[in-house]
Amino acid sequence: MYERMRPFSQQDIHRLHSASMEILRDVGVAFHDPEALEIFSDHGVRVEQKTVFLTERDVRMAIASVPSEFEINGRDPGKSVTVGGDGFIFLPGYGPPYIVTNLGEQRPASLEDYQNICKLVQTSRQIDMNSFLMVEPWDLDPRTSYLDMLLANITLCDKPFMGCSFNRQACRDTMEMAGLAFGGLDKIVDRPVTVGAISPSSPLQYSKEASGAIIEYARFGQPLLIACCVMAGSSGPISMAGVLALQNAEIMAGIALAQLIKPGLPIIYGAASCPMDMRVGTISIGAPETAVLAGATAQMARFYGLPSRGGGDLTDAHFPDIQAGMESALIMVTAVRNGLNFILHSCGILGSFVAMSYEKFIADEELCGMVRQLLKPIEVSEEAIDLEEVKEVGIGGQYLTRKRTLERCRTEYFIPELMNRQGYGNWKRAGMQRADVKATAIMERRLANYVKPGIDPQVEEALVSYVSEHKALLNQAAVLSRG
Repeated sequence: MYERMRPFSQQDIHRLHSASMEILRDVGVAFHDPEALEIFSDHGVRVEQKTVFLTERDVRMAIASVPSEFEINGRDPGKSVTVGGDGFIFLPGYGPPYIVTNLGEQRPASLEDYQNICKLVQTSRQIDMNSFLMVEPWDLDPRTSYLDMLLANITLCDKPFMGCSFNRQACRDTMEMAGLAFGGLDKIVDRPVTVGAISPSSPLQYSKEASGAIIEYARFGQPLLIACCVMAGSSGPISMAGVLALQNAEIMAGIALAQLIKPGLPIIYGAASCPMDMRVGTISIGAPETAVLAGATAQMARFYGLPSRGGGDLTDAHFPDIQAGMESALIMVTAVRNGLNFILHSCGILGSFVAMSYEKFIADEELCGMVRQLLKPIEVSEEAIDLEEVKEVGIGGQYLTRKRTLERCRTEYFIPELMNRQGYGNWKRAGMQRADVKATAIMERRLANYVKPGIDPQVEEALVSYVSEHKALLNQAAVLSRG
């Protein structure tokens, strides 16, 4: 297929791979968790203080057992998803502490916002799986907020969901609550029902929390998304090639730890790396270089035979305006066309991960649908061409009232809900609504018509009780630690 975006040559990929292996061998990666260091040491890996030095043989042994494709089970089995291969799935944004209102003001996110986004994911025709930290609620105790978020995620949506990986306790609570939802803890061991997101601390470190999360998820056989967010020119080299070599070394170190604990554990090779805008010192997730890095990440993942993760509708804009649309479309189309499998931040992100917008969520959903349509192959068959119809209509005829046109007029093409296709006169008579204003109305209608998915009342009661009891335990532990 003709493609203007130049893919790496095999020589390029091998050069990046070799550079990463040299980094792992000569510089190493720090793991700030004693058990992680012990696991490496027990398996014959060189460890000096907190630094782990991996050989190419260590890396190749680790990736050899990672599946190239795996399934994540949903509470509704019909909504389970496959990660890897030629397919791709969309997930909403992850991490923002703020909501941008339809007037462009930032306000702190709340639990109600989190619950609303769960409802939008549940009712979405485009979003395949929920993330975890779609927003960070300010009205909850930060020590226990993840419990309320997990409860909302499990009960308000029956699609697969990402788990919490804040620390070891949060990982264990994720497993316990997933076990309650799926009929028992023994029912989820080595059966993927969630995904833990692990982010190395660039350059070349895994925090105590990240290392511990790898260990906890691996022991339960739950997939891990190991994704770097290197800021080119700040936490990583300024060159794109240098970023790719560095992030590859970091990802491989995390994969090695996970596979030493549980050989064959499903892993997603991921990155959210982007340049730093040298004028203002902030990350620029809407930059064209972010798209380039996403495409390169997908190629590196394929080299190792691993599923890949990248960002979707990313932007640095603070309102769902022209800038947001341009940047989001650029990143999303590049990510999907370059073969990424697990596309996080597909809906709602504004302001370089700082904020979530309901209006942009609706707009991004429509962009996801357009991208799916973009990738549908054109059927070239005798039936599709239908020469007989062409001959019957002949010169100067019309196809509008033909039987096949009438049969397929509602299904043949993508029909937008948000985008305007009216003539100017009709658009003016309808109120001259901008897309963001129309998105507000669509969002409000979706939330008003939301129907909670079915869940066994005893299971829901057990989940609510678990959250209540463990919030009390965590609060008690916090009091004792202060005393």
